[in-house]
Amino acid sequence: MMMSVEEVLQTLESLGSEQARKTYGRHGVKGPLYGVSYTDLNKLAKKLKTNQSLAEALWSSGNHDARILALMIADPKQATNPLLGNWITNLSDYVVTDALSVYVGKTPIARENMEAWTQSPEEWVSTVGWNVLAALATTDQILPDAYLEPYILIIERDIHVSKNRTRYAMNNALIAIGLRATLQQKALEAAARIGKVIVDHGATNCKTPDVAIYIKKANERKVEKV
Repeated sequence: MMMSVEEVLQTLESLGSEQARKTYGRHGVKGPLYGVSYTDLNKLAKKLKTNQSLAEALWSSGNHDARILALMIADPKQATNPLLGNWITNLSDYVVTDALSVYVGKTPIARENMEAWTQSPEEWVSTVGWNVLAALATTDQILPDAYLEPYILIIERDIHVSKNRTRYAMNNALIAIGLRATLQQKALEAAARIGKVIVDHGATNCKTPDVAIYIKKANERKVEKV
């Protein structure tokens, strides 16, 4: 389905709702916003299919919904360091930040950028870094345990002094690393020493998962499947 950026923006505007705008607002989304549900965004993305040039044009619009859609149709194989560097400096809320993380995790340059971003003092940049690390820990079977193990120590050392959403992403990364059977005990021991991780979720019902409880439930699900 071929559509110009103007046509896509008009479509997004027609799909927006006040209720969705309020919901996104509670999740910290600011700036230009139509308020399009993820159901409608996914349907539109399927129609548009992968389209890198359109994705970049939608991102440049600055509209929240357009940027989420852009990350759904962008081609991971066409990602470049300058492009990701530009996109990551445009982040201002965790909704787009998490969406960008998903996209980056699919790219061939995910690991090299993750290594740099996890060290960033910027909240959104480091959040993407730790989100991508979590994704790689669970999807990249070639990634050795020896590569991931040092990150357990970094998380234990830095999580309580890191910024709000970075703490959340680091906690999730520790869970992802701990889902590897060979690293599970070390992740659980680190989680016990870390203790409760406090994250401000604003006016939402979101909660920060407990590492030990999450891993235990994941193990129970594996046993049930067997």
